Formats: sequence, structure tokens, C-alpha cells
Amino acid sequence: MFDIGVSKLLLIGGIALVVIGPERLPRVARMAGTMLGRAQRYVSDVKAEVNRSIELEELNRVKREFETAAQDLGSAVQGGLDQASRDIDEAVGALGSPLDGSDGLTADDPGEAWTPPPPVYQRPNKHWRAKRSAVPRWFKQRSGVRQHVQSGAARVARHRPRRQG
Repeated sequence: MFDIGVSKLLLIGGIALVVIGPERLPRVARMAGTMLGRAQRYVSDVKAEVNRSIELEELNRVKREFETAAQDLGSAVQGGLDQASRDIDEAVGALGSPLDGSDGLTADDPGEAWTPPPPVYQRPNKHWRAKRSAVPRWFKQRSGVRQHVQSGAARVARHRPRRQG
């Protein structure tokens, strides 16, 4: 972009030393470096934003392609299901109605629908006492499971050191 060599940089530095002066030159150089760093960060941020927008556009395109493929597949499956249901309806229509009296299954009242009997309550078969006692006592003692419930005062009295004398 810029064709700046070492000789041109030395020429610019000499002119800056004469124009700005040796007292203010370090401050100006520091400020120029800061400005250059900010410009580079700004350019990299703009590049990253452009890359993100390009990636987002690509993702949206892939999403649209995927959605159209899914819709095409869905319509093909729905068409196949519709064709199969029509074939089944035609086959059932050719057999006749199941309640025509030919097979012995007749409805008492055509307007009355069959309702299943109400469910009978069955007590859940949970033997929690048996399951609890199925764990061996030595395992409970080793793993620290409390066997008996104690009040706080009884626990303190139990673990209090005894006096000698």
C-alpha cells in the first residue's frame, strides 16, 4: 500500500525532530503509536464484522435450503400416507361394514357407544420396609446410616466426655 523504506522513515524522523523538538517528540511518538494501534483495532473489528455478516448470510442460505428440503420431504411423505389411507379405505369399503350382522357382532343400540368398565383400584405393591431391611446392618453402620433417631440433647449427652473422679 505505502512504499515506505528505512531511508524515508529516517527522513520523516529527522524532520519531526527539527519541527517538534526533542522535548515533545517522545510524547508525540507515543500518541502516534496509540492512534495507529486504535486504527488497526478498528480495521480488525470492521473485518470481523464483515466476516460475521458473511457467515450469517451463508447460514441463512443453508437454513432456507434445509427448510425447503424438509418441506419437500414432508409433502412427499404426506402424499404417500394419503395414498395408503385411500387404498386402505377402498379395501375396507370392498369388505363391507363389520356390524352388518354377518359375523355375529351386532350392536344393541346403534346410538349407544361402548364404554369400558371403570378401572379397579390396585394397591401398589411396595414393600418399603422389606427393601429397607434388605440392606445389611454392617453396611449401614459402615456407611453411617442412622439406625435410631435421637434428640439433640441425647446426642450431646452421649458424646460428651465423662469426668474422671
